[in-house]
Amino acid sequence: MLEAKAMIRKQEQAEHFEKIGAETVLVDLEGEVNDIVKAADDVDAIVFTAGSGPKTGPDKTMMIDLDGAIKTIQAAEKANVKRFIMISSYDTTRKAIQEASESFAPYVVAKHYADE
Repeated sequence: MLEAKAMIRKQEQAEHFEKIGAETVLVDLEGEVNDIVKAADDVDAIVFTAGSGPKTGPDKTMMIDLDGAIKTIQAAEKANVKRFIMISSYDTTRKAIQEASESFAPYVVAKHYADE
């Protein structure tokens, strides 16, 4: 039987996931890797879908979309999670970085390096 645990970044996200039967755990992607390890306890797979959102600046984009992704990958390794699925962007190639608008470039760069 499949059971879902939603690692959420904001408490107001809990209600949505709890309505569909998922356990929720609040995670700070700006915090320590070991905090994410605790949240990943007893999970077989992580599907990483977090993003800073379109209304944040480049600093928050790098902090969540790149650093948060890397911390979650490290946490998955420490917690012996068997599978890690990264939901990224439609195009994170170097060409996409070069062609991205100034406001979109930090997002593409973050996703490019997180994907590697």
